[in-house]
This record gives sequence, structure tokens and C-alpha cells, in this order.
Amino acid sequence: MSGLLVVGAGGHGKVVADTAYETGRWSKIAFLDKRQDIKSVLSWPIIGCDDEAPFFLKEYQELAVALGNNQTRLKMLRHFAKIGFSLPVIIHPSAYVSNSAVIEAGCVVFAQSAVNAGVKIGFGSILNTCVSVDHDCILEDGVHLSPGVHLAGEVTVGSCSWIGIGTSVIQGVSIGQRVIVGAGTAVIKNIGDDVTVVGVPGGVIKSHV
Repeated sequence: MSGLLVVGAGGHGKVVADTAYETGRWSKIAFLDKRQDIKSVLSWPIIGCDDEAPFFLKEYQELAVALGNNQTRLKMLRHFAKIGFSLPVIIHPSAYVSNSAVIEAGCVVFAQSAVNAGVKIGFGSILNTCVSVDHDCILEDGVHLSPGVHLAGEVTVGSCSWIGIGTSVIQGVSIGQRVIVGAGTAVIKNIGDDVTVVGVPGGVIKSHV
């Protein structure tokens, strides 16, 4: 077993590290974080800053970026991959993932989530606690499904979109890139790129361009 570095020691990083620990896959886990006021999170040490990652490559061959900002997370994952780190898929033991699902590098799947048949999850995506992704959905790179999000079958979510806690999306809907969907929204029709959507049913309240 090798070591795992977790970049980002905030709340999301805490859950990433805990999920990794529960898998039993890594012999040791440590954080990198820019803050200097804390030395550890739970039982895991903060051993340096983000830019010091190359110094730890021999000891920690694998790395997870635990940052909620989708664009930043993707940028950092690609950077660390070029340095030579492996970017594992971290799946909580209580999650269900179909054998026919494809989950790309740098993704995390938290406790009690379900990923059903034919699903494709893009690079660096987050499936948070108690998410369900039904058959034949496609999530592009850097998507974040917040806790309790439910996607019906054949939903597409574009790159770097963030789907808020408790959102439900009906079957066959397409959500564009860099979309923000507010908490508790019911998405019943297609959504274009670069907008914020809220409500039941969901409607656009803001354009990002």
C-alpha cells in the first residue's frame, strides 16, 4: 500500500480523507494546505503546502485534490498528474457502483451513493453523500453533485457544473457547462451553459456571461 496526499484540509478534504481511510487502501494519509495555523485534521497531519507536493512524491505516490471549486480542482489535478502523481478514484465502501459504470481518475464517491448501469463519470468529479445517478447518465469533467442529488436515467451534466444539495433531475435532461443549480431545485427541462437555476420547477435566475 502507498501513501495518499489530500490537497485541501477543509471540510471537503476531511470527508475525502475519511473516505480514503475507510477503503483500507492506503497505509498512510496526509494533507497539503496553505494554512499555517493548523497542524492536523482528525488524525492526519498537514505536512506542507500545495507547492511542496513534489518533495513528497516518493513517499506519497497518489494524490487527491479536495477543493470544491470545479475549475480550480481540474486545473490542480492536471498539474499534479504532470508532476507524476497518480490520481486515484476514491469510493466509500458503502457506495454502490455498477460494474458497467466508468469513473475516470481523480473522482470521489462518498458514502451511501449509487452509480447505476452504463453511467460515465468524467475526470475529477465529486459524487457527494447519498447521491444517486441512474442508468446511462453522463457527467463531464469536474462536475460536483452535492449531497442528496438524484439524477434520473440518461441525464447529461456538462463540465464544471455544480448541482446543489437535494436537487432532483428528471430523465433525459441535459444540463450545460459551468451551471449552478440551487439547493432543492427540480430540473424538468434542458439547461444551457453558464447560468444559475433555482426553484420548483427550476428556472434561470442569472447568466454568468
